[in-house]
Amino acid sequence: MSIAKFDRIFVAMEQKDLLKDIISHCKEYGFIFPSSEIYDGLAATYDYGQLGVELKNNIKTYWWKAMTQLNPNIVGIDAAIFMHPTTWKASGHVDAFNDPLIDNKDSKKRYRADVLIEEYVEKQRQKIDKEVEKGKKRFGEHFNAEQFKTTNPNVLRIQEKISSIEERMKKALNDNALDDLQQLILDLEIVCPISGSKNWTDVRQFNLMFSTSLGSVSGESSTIYLRPETAQGIFVNFLNVQKSGRMKIPFGIAQIGKAFRNEIVARQFIFRMREFEQMEMQFFVKPGEELMWYEHWKIERKKWHLSLGLGEDYYRFHDHIKLAHYANAACDIEFNFPMGFKELEGIHSRTDFDLKQHEAHSGKKLQYFDTTTNESYVPYVVETSVGLDRLFLSILSAAFKREELEDGSERVVLSIPAPLAPYKVAVLPLLKKDGLPEKAMEIVHQLRQHFSVQYDEKDSIGKRYRRQDAIGTPFAITIDHETLENHTVTLRSRDDMSQQRVAISEVEKQMTDHCGWPALFNRLN
Repeated sequence: MSIAKFDRIFVAMEQKDLLKDIISHCKEYGFIFPSSEIYDGLAATYDYGQLGVELKNNIKTYWWKAMTQLNPNIVGIDAAIFMHPTTWKASGHVDAFNDPLIDNKDSKKRYRADVLIEEYVEKQRQKIDKEVEKGKKRFGEHFNAEQFKTTNPNVLRIQEKISSIEERMKKALNDNALDDLQQLILDLEIVCPISGSKNWTDVRQFNLMFSTSLGSVSGESSTIYLRPETAQGIFVNFLNVQKSGRMKIPFGIAQIGKAFRNEIVARQFIFRMREFEQMEMQFFVKPGEELMWYEHWKIERKKWHLSLGLGEDYYRFHDHIKLAHYANAACDIEFNFPMGFKELEGIHSRTDFDLKQHEAHSGKKLQYFDTTTNESYVPYVVETSVGLDRLFLSILSAAFKREELEDGSERVVLSIPAPLAPYKVAVLPLLKKDGLPEKAMEIVHQLRQHFSVQYDEKDSIGKRYRRQDAIGTPFAITIDHETLENHTVTLRSRDDMSQQRVAISEVEKQMTDHCGWPALFNRLN
């Protein structure tokens, strides 16, 4: 086996092990549990535990505040999960909300055909990255990566192959030519990740909506759907919000809520589930200005993700190969998950498709009267949509670390952004006697009014530090005998394990500076 091939296998194994470690860690420390586990679980469903729900709520709060509190022209709603069934006819979900799926006859596993091809393309891009790395080593500090990509024969050959594959896939998807999609998989000799074989079935389309019955009698007339996205609740309330809030274009409507998709291929932990949560914002603009706002929100959303401090290398933009029926521009912000770069957030220019469709099917006008030009028009829409569960996984993926310490021991640490951490501080009396627990509880009660606090007095102080590192608590306060004498405590930082002696009266300010929302808001400027 060549060294290069061995390196690729080793990296893939490392990434796979990282996801396994995260899954195990989440269960051990109360972040995420398999749903209905005492009944052997239910595929692709998970329950957020006591720490997971705190982290999840903090992520939601940051997104919500950044959208609605920092933007005076964006407001929020909370629409019902159940909607009139004609909603989904109008939106196109009844007729066109499908995934192209293919089965491997040997492993009996089912895959999305387009994802198999995209993963193949990603491997080609990784080959380009390796060529660039070799170029850097060869030419040193004077190396120009962009020039290298446009002149190196190997890179140009790989890029030409990628372009050809993407063009074929785009045409097959747009034409709904499932035979062509299957032929592309066969031509590329794509193998099943499980069986390693190329023994594929035909590609078939599967609708992803869950249906149920409304009322006591089931039948076609009573069929309704669990919403597959939260956006339509915003569109049907467009005029309600605009008129009651006296909103002027451009303005946005934000929403956080559950959505449901009957994913045939649901895997990779919480990355793809049948019940998930979306954080969406629909921004209504004047026709003709949508692409300007599309570029604006690409910049703003990337900035929001970078404010988390996980590292710029984790993110990249990816333009859609196939545009949805409602879009004239679309891209994803992708994140480098343990499974590789995958979609984290979608940004779409949805044109006026949704509002016009709801006008046509409801018979009600959904137009905005512009007082500056004395004209009525159906607004265009730019959408930002991020999966909360995927965002949760992205933060854990970047935050989870195993570190070897100077004394040869190892610690597991979750370097979660401090304002998002489930607990902001742990209060730890050095001993369970001499009045130290009582003094510690005084500090707990003082801080608990402003921050989530955990009190822990069991085991040695070192073990308690390790427990707090493992659940991502940014700070630990140790109360000792000196505390009783001069009203100071030891404040320990999770990330660098540094310790400093501070006055009890200064602790709240220290916590506010590092764990308050402005610590993240200031990075958005």
